[in-house]
This record gives sequence, C-alpha cells and structure tokens, in this order.
Amino acid sequence: MKRVTGIGGVFFKCKDPQKVTEWYRKHLGLATNPYGATFEWLESEESTKKGITQWSPFPEETNYFEPSTKDFMINYRVENLERLVEELRKEGVTILDAIETYDYGKFVHILDFEGNKVELWEPIG
Repeated sequence: MKRVTGIGGVFFKCKDPQKVTEWYRKHLGLATNPYGATFEWLESEESTKKGITQWSPFPEETNYFEPSTKDFMINYRVENLERLVEELRKEGVTILDAIETYDYGKFVHILDFEGNKVELWEPIG
C-alpha cells in the first residue's frame, strides 16, 4: 500500500501573512493568491495528470497547528486516506480528528512522535 505520494503543502506562521506573501511575490517571483501560492506540476506516472503543492503563510496567532507548538505544518499527499488511517491507528499513531471531505480532497491530522501536527490529504480526481 502506498502511503505518502508527495508534499501537498507547506504552512508556516508569521507576523504578517499578507506582507510575507507580497515579499515572496516581489523578490522570488511566486505567483501568489489569497492562500499563498500554488505550484502546479505533472505526475511522473501519469504525465497528463496535474498535481499541486500549496505554500501558505498563516497568522502567528493561528491555532490551526495545535496541539503542536511548532510554527509550521507539512501537508502530505496520500492515496486511500481511509485505509491509511486504519493502518496508522493499528500502529499507535495519534489521529487528531475525523476525516473531512471537501470538493478538493479528504483531510485528517495526525501527530508525529515529536508532537508535530501533520496534515494528510487525499486529492479528489
């Protein structure tokens, strides 16, 4: 069973997300949007299938990364999220919430062994 198939996103806390986004747009050329920047790429196994990786600055007071005390969170792309969560439970991994489904994918949050919050994402389509 495949588990992680790639990085879906990198999220980090900062004092002023809008200014950080503008700085990265101006100085590094990121094509920014209201959520940060989205990088598109093509799957290596299916060269016509598009994938994305999201880059998003969050306000430093966000509680979205809790219970982790870190200023970042990584989102990993996965296949078959339901099955993976079953396996992770058997392996004693802390599952923080129920799987949620949106029009762009399914999500769940876990903790790694050091208490870092990790977001798992199964894209739809």
